Amino acid sequence: MAHVRYEVVEHDGGFAYKVGDVFSESFPTHRAALDAAIAAADRQQAAGQTQAIGYQDAEGRWHEELARGDDRPQTEVEDDLIEPVGRRPRR
Repeated sequence: MAHVRYEVVEHDGGFAYKVGDVFSESFPTHRAALDAAIAAADRQQAAGQTQAIGYQDAEGRWHEELARGDDRPQTEVEDDLIEPVGRRPRR
């Protein structure tokens, strides 16, 4: 099973989350970025329908494949900036 880590970071004058080298949009507050990262991680784990997907790799090549709706990765949110009060623990 794949594992995806969302990391909350300072970015572009605010805060964002990133997965690998890819950043989300910027948020004005740390809390907003953390909440968005948790929501994205939760959505990534939700089962869906099997469907065709397309994605671009690091070299700029496009790929198409069939993604099973029940094959979801494990996710976690890492936040080393601040330990907010009431933060939900991640699995």
